[in-house]
Amino acid sequence: MAGPLDTDVIVVGAGPVGLLLAGELRLAGARVTVLEQLTEPATESRASTLHTRTMEILAGHGLLERLGPLPGGGPGHFGGLPLDLAAAAPGHRHAGQWKCPQAHLEAVLYDWATELGARVRRGHVVTGLRSRADRVEAGFIALGSKPAVLTASYLVGCDGEQSTVRQLAGFEMDGEDGALEMLRADLAGIDVPNRRFERHPNGLATAFRWPDGTTRVMVHVHGSRPGRRTGAPGLDEVVAAWATVTGEDIGAGTPVWLNAFDNTGRQATRYVKGRILLAGDAAHVQMPVGGQALNLGLQDAADLGCKLAEEVARPAAAGGAGQLDSYHETRHRIGAATLTNIQAQARLLLGGPEVDGLRSVFGELLEIGSARRHLARAISGLGHPEPAAPDGGPPSDGT
Repeated sequence: MAGPLDTDVIVVGAGPVGLLLAGELRLAGARVTVLEQLTEPATESRASTLHTRTMEILAGHGLLERLGPLPGGGPGHFGGLPLDLAAAAPGHRHAGQWKCPQAHLEAVLYDWATELGARVRRGHVVTGLRSRADRVEAGFIALGSKPAVLTASYLVGCDGEQSTVRQLAGFEMDGEDGALEMLRADLAGIDVPNRRFERHPNGLATAFRWPDGTTRVMVHVHGSRPGRRTGAPGLDEVVAAWATVTGEDIGAGTPVWLNAFDNTGRQATRYVKGRILLAGDAAHVQMPVGGQALNLGLQDAADLGCKLAEEVARPAAAGGAGQLDSYHETRHRIGAATLTNIQAQARLLLGGPEVDGLRSVFGELLEIGSARRHLARAISGLGHPEPAAPDGGPPSDGT
């Protein structure tokens, strides 16, 4: 007979998704251990936008007070075309979008989850997984220690788009690899005009100044495909691409962070495999348009937390995994719709002159109130409104 479990749930990955899930599980009484391969928290802010549904989730846990005042993030966009996200829910306290650097969000979530009793173990690399009838076993190596094994009722991979959990557990992915690439960098010591999805003959450029004085630049040269590099792009790549598109020289800048992303769109065919589950970018890989990747992952965690805690609390004789099936069905459907939305935006955003006609048509459609609301609700995580009543009455706010 197997011995007692070390913990109820192992969460792999101490990013925002993993930490929100850990806190949700602790609120429901489950024991949680988080394994994170990084020895220190990440300092770069890859994502910085929070949408209405995510703000509701954070407010429900008192986390907005911890985050402090968040500046508004402007009206939003759909594929670079202006779209006021406040149209999703006019009058809603959190209508629109809000700016919150990912590093700050992660720090607040870490404090919250650990205060609730989640154990976060940094410098722990997962090396093997085995799902048994009554438990899951995770092999890992801690910095400076010998290989060891941790046992739990369930394990959730929240370890990003290159998910070790997804690979070790053999989850299948559907979708397409990226064909177009965008370069992104935070640079100190440059002075360029702020620009928002500015289209030029040779590509697309965005620039905005962070409160600390650094400038984030994002640039796509029309037709540029994902590079074969093994890590982040070099400063020289970003400088050359920026010059090609804008004609400006940013070579004197000091890189704080360099990154590249593309329009990959892939999703796990199942989010649950035995006692191993996926959430966030481990479950779906997408272009981070307008912060949708981060928000989608946080909403995965919020949906999964109480459902997984209920499964943990079930007597062994009860069996079944109805709540976990519900998690997969709900979040897979929403994830698929979001990936479709993002792929459409990527086409409008990264396409060259061949999409000018398409952009013109979409621009006209966004002048129609119902179309504007439909897309704003999808991006904001509020679902789609029901159609108008047959008598011509107003649509309901059903999701």
